[in-house]
Amino acid sequence: MIATRRGIAYTDETLHDRDTAGVLWTRYGVAQGHGEPLYGSVHPLRQRRAMRRGICQMCAGPPDHDEAGALWLLDDGRDSRYDWPEGEVTTHPPVCLPCARRAVLACPHLRAGHVAVRVRHFSADGVYGTLFRLRGGRLEAGEDTVVRYGDPAIEWLLAGQQTATLIGCTVVDLAESEGARAS
Repeated sequence: MIATRRGIAYTDETLHDRDTAGVLWTRYGVAQGHGEPLYGSVHPLRQRRAMRRGICQMCAGPPDHDEAGALWLLDDGRDSRYDWPEGEVTTHPPVCLPCARRAVLACPHLRAGHVAVRVRHFSADGVYGTLFRLRGGRLEAGEDTVVRYGDPAIEWLLAGQQTATLIGCTVVDLAESEGARAS
């Protein structure tokens, strides 16, 4: 990783290292269909594709959808603000019901606590990653943070996940969603 006049870059950068907005992304191997899922680890390319297309983050199929919107599993933020999850910025793409059931059982992050939410609209409007800075002429990794598209700081971010802002949110009971589908 090197510093340029406009931000960070790989010394051997290729066209695949940046997205269409020019954001530099973490490199990660692609071996789709091989090996076992690593539920505690996020594959940057797959996560970004799922978030931008609004598809299930696990199977790449359509997410579960009803009159209240698409199904998303989020960290439980109900204690963070009175209007949560409206306007929530998340790195978790939507899911279909079969994958939601599997994810809740298999993903260490979701086992620690989650909330099912129906979302009418979302905007993939930023990225989450490590913000770099120059200190004493040397490139130094800083904090992990969310940076929105259009923010000049994005040129100094090594992205790992796409973020989306959720609009038109309703907290739901995942078990009730499953029961409605079964009947």
